[in-house]
Amino acid sequence: MSEAINNTKTRMSGILLHPTSLPSPYGIGDLGQTAYDFVDFLCETKQTLWQVLPLGPTGYGDSPYQSFSSFAGQPLLISPDMLKRDGLLLDEDLRDIPLWQEDQVDYGYVLHYKTNLYKKAFTNFESQNNPEYFQTFQNFCMENSSWLEDYALFMAVKDDHGGACWLDWEPAIREGNPAAKALWLTKLHREVTYYKFIQFLFFRQWAALKKYANEHGIYIVGDIPIFVALDSADAWANKKYFQLNSDGYPTAVSGVPPDYFSATGQLWGNPLYDWNALKTDNYKWWIERIRRQLALVDYLRIDHFRGFEAYWSVPYGQETAINGHWEKCPGADFFRVLEEVLGENLPIFAEDLGVITPEVEALRDDFHLPGMKVLQFAFENYDAHNAFLPHNYKENCICYTGTHDNDTTTGWYKTANDWTKTNIRRYTGSTDMGISWDFIKIAMASTAKYTIIPIQDVLCIGSEGRMNTPGKPSGNWSWRLKKSDLNPLFVSELRSITEFYAR
Repeated sequence: MSEAINNTKTRMSGILLHPTSLPSPYGIGDLGQTAYDFVDFLCETKQTLWQVLPLGPTGYGDSPYQSFSSFAGQPLLISPDMLKRDGLLLDEDLRDIPLWQEDQVDYGYVLHYKTNLYKKAFTNFESQNNPEYFQTFQNFCMENSSWLEDYALFMAVKDDHGGACWLDWEPAIREGNPAAKALWLTKLHREVTYYKFIQFLFFRQWAALKKYANEHGIYIVGDIPIFVALDSADAWANKKYFQLNSDGYPTAVSGVPPDYFSATGQLWGNPLYDWNALKTDNYKWWIERIRRQLALVDYLRIDHFRGFEAYWSVPYGQETAINGHWEKCPGADFFRVLEEVLGENLPIFAEDLGVITPEVEALRDDFHLPGMKVLQFAFENYDAHNAFLPHNYKENCICYTGTHDNDTTTGWYKTANDWTKTNIRRYTGSTDMGISWDFIKIAMASTAKYTIIPIQDVLCIGSEGRMNTPGKPSGNWSWRLKKSDLNPLFVSELRSITEFYAR
């Protein structure tokens, strides 16, 4: 861990922007030059943190919180320009680039286009006589075999079945029978190698970007969903760690009770963990999952942290989350083991929003994990003792104007009632920059050790810039930043306010 991260006195601030939202000529943000340009923007504005969403390969719905693997990287983030630089693509391969929407990602179209590019890159890799590059690939495969073997086979078999969920495969391979896995590995050897190669490319490009960011004083805040997708290599290859019946179907699934976002709760549908089985193995799978992520990022935000103390269990087949109930988790025992393996002062942020009990707060505080404070939650039904108001903060927390699940601050304010707007004006005063910058100012001024601002709020973008609406089945995760958005006024103002409040 870096010295800057270990410095407990440092007040830090940064920007929330998922790489898919970066400008790029290829229909989706990637790990190419514009990612390096964004690091330069963070430096120019005196930020120290870049928060991203989960980096895994996404499936149906395009949500980074529903991934085919907890360990693999998102292929769509691979930069074609970097592949050309490495000699894996030619100028002619990138000659006829489609005309994309500048401010939105069309995931289906992008997946088709970039997969064709990656397959060309793989064919070129196979035909090249480059022993050093090939050995680097082999080393990557060996170092990551604990998850890569199952992931690559899972994806290859899934393709062979037309994308069907593993629950619809033939019984032997569905069950993960060793003989069946060996048979399919022989049958799909090239396809399995292709998926390993794609992961090699992703992690090679990511490592270079992270190195550049760290060398420039920028630290990456990653994100890990507490649950995994049912249709994932994790569930298929590690059935004993999940609440599944003999056919592989969940007996209960994840969600949350009715809350701020939904009157019927949120039915996520992820398989739930068998914590007794995990504990029997000394939480090995979970620890390796966190260890892997911390090799990729400097801090790690755990989404739905309260699920380590208790989780909302919904019987499989329910249409909403209303009929669920709370089940207890190992909690402190898990984090004690995690500290024994990874060391104390874990660089973990706890997403502690929603139904939070004293037991959840105690778990967070006993392990000195900073929790989240969201300013949008502070002013509705104003109460001077509201924990989301900056004057009530403890130092060890992260202040957000909003998150990826909220409307942008500008969009949220436009639909707020008059009482809420009056409370905000009384608390913040007013500026010529608008509500987003009122919130940025009080976030930066707060005693919170960390402040993180969604880039949409820096740019005063309205609801058209919202990244995700919980409960909305489609149309999420597609917003993109345009190159022209980062004008000098915002750069100057962000740098000035960051320096003024000693961030």
